[in-house]
Amino acid sequence: MNMSNREVVITGMGLVSPAGKNVAENWSNITLAKTGIIQDAGSDRPEFLQYMGKVDEYDTPNDIPPKQMGQMKFLNRGATLGFSATHEAISAHLDYISETDPGRRALYVASGDFTSAGFEFMYPAIKDASNENWSTIDNEKLNSSALNKVNPFFLLESLHNNLFSFLSAYVEFMGPNTSLASLSPCGGNALELAYRSIKQNNADIALAVGYGNWITEIPMYELEGLGILSACKTGIHSFKPFDKLRDGFIPGEGGSAVFLESYESAKNRGAEILGKVNGMANILEFSSKSKISVPDRVTKYCLQSALDDAGCTVDDLAFLIPHGSGTKKGDRSELNSIKDVLGSSNNLPLCGLKPYTGHMGAASDLAEVIIGISAVKNSTVPATLNFSSTEKTHADLNISNSPQACSKNSFLSVSYGVGGQSSSVIIDAG
Repeated sequence: MNMSNREVVITGMGLVSPAGKNVAENWSNITLAKTGIIQDAGSDRPEFLQYMGKVDEYDTPNDIPPKQMGQMKFLNRGATLGFSATHEAISAHLDYISETDPGRRALYVASGDFTSAGFEFMYPAIKDASNENWSTIDNEKLNSSALNKVNPFFLLESLHNNLFSFLSAYVEFMGPNTSLASLSPCGGNALELAYRSIKQNNADIALAVGYGNWITEIPMYELEGLGILSACKTGIHSFKPFDKLRDGFIPGEGGSAVFLESYESAKNRGAEILGKVNGMANILEFSSKSKISVPDRVTKYCLQSALDDAGCTVDDLAFLIPHGSGTKKGDRSELNSIKDVLGSSNNLPLCGLKPYTGHMGAASDLAEVIIGISAVKNSTVPATLNFSSTEKTHADLNISNSPQACSKNSFLSVSYGVGGQSSSVIIDAG
């Protein structure tokens, strides 16, 4: 079949985040303007690092075959959240999956882990080696403490492709596949690879999975070192995308998953179509400066490329979900991009969703697609939590500070990362 004629639809979604343990609960709490960001006051971190989007409770699947059960111990917390989200996304489609040739099942998993030093198992050793001040590391102490306090399985637990390997065995997705470990947009990259695998007739079904865990000590201190975390001066309400008082983001954790197939197969088997992927884009926009930085218009060409790929204009959209990191420079660059693309159509509602969950890394990309689909189904543009007003240069943009009604079916979601990488998708959820 000609790739231009093969439509790709979403028929399964799964989401575990600080805002809820499944898709329905996430959407319910978003309609209630309820954040999953909390203060973990019992920790020994500085007060501003005590704020995080933390998953309280979630359901771990109990139908894991015995031969895979032993592999669960190698899944870190973020990967376990990703697995739980995947289970929700595919639970209604297991019979159809089993009937599909394993070589025609595509799998793309984005870990998006930020830390280069390891996961929580390294914390005791690094705490000793830094004398708890986190400014310098005594390598001799680090080596000694690591030998005595770090579990020997640390190397296996730190591999980025553990969930990918586990899922490949669990659901036998043996077709086009890869594991992605990068910055925020790699969740969007996983979705694009899954979409194009079906679009180009290299697969019949595909899974795109994103997960992240940025709330353990090491990633939080690394993020703080980059100067992109909020000082949390207003507690759990400090994550303020696009607001003139924004000062960075609050990290979170979570897992999200999307199950895709061709429109023809979904129609033939009577599956509920949750959304159709109309267009995607993946752009790398370099800064004019010599150091890694956010370009002046970090998502402009990505937004326009997605619109071109979908063959639509901004007038066809119900709303736009920006990345919304809450950093001064990042949000300004993103709003510059949006303003250029919108032109005279600058009344399109913009909704930043990360204050509901915290920034979940690669999980946020797919989570925002899932929430966007839920929003269209309910004819609602979600509010941007904690937003009051933006800078004068962007005051003419329609940034939602309360829920708005919408009647159109398509929305655009975009993500970007440090260095100028961005990914965007247009979904028709009508």
